[in-house]
Amino acid sequence: MATRHVYLVRHGAADPFGELTDVGQRQSELVGRRLAALPVDAVWHSPLPRAVRCARIIGEHLPGAAVREAPELIDHIPYVPEEAPRDWAPFFDGYGAEEAAEAERRSDALTARFARPAETETHEVLITHAYPVAWLVRHALDAPRERWLGLNCGNTAITAIEYRDGTAPTLLSYNDMGHLPADLRWTGFAAGTRL
Repeated sequence: MATRHVYLVRHGAADPFGELTDVGQRQSELVGRRLAALPVDAVWHSPLPRAVRCARIIGEHLPGAAVREAPELIDHIPYVPEEAPRDWAPFFDGYGAEEAAEAERRSDALTARFARPAETETHEVLITHAYPVAWLVRHALDAPRERWLGLNCGNTAITAIEYRDGTAPTLLSYNDMGHLPADLRWTGFAAGTRL
């Protein structure tokens, strides 16, 4: 039975203009070195500059892997709940029916392309953003759609999911930052107690 191995990676740390910072480039280098131990067939990336640059850096460590754009990996709100949890209500302020429909369309396209088995054994790295990672994790666990909220992932953290015919997806790891030294972990999140 062929297995599709999907390694989700949030891009490295970026500046307010969406470009990788020096820290983001270092994070990308380190995750590239870690992924070099795998038989990666392809690196897919979001069209946004921070993901494109991260994918190119990672691709330098994976000479046999094609590095290509996948528009489904674009940063987007995956699901707009009809009634947002109280803590999240300000986040969704201004989202109407049109935005909710677009969110659903994008999320359906993302899962249709990447959250399914492949015809042959494949190992794919997806360089994307925090929300698409959260959506694919939620999907793999068959959790309610609003559960993507609060599934935060660090820059260049690795999440691994396997897809096979006839069985539910297997979430192997989530938010693994073992390749990063402590000072490069959790970039982009508010200060607080972290492991």
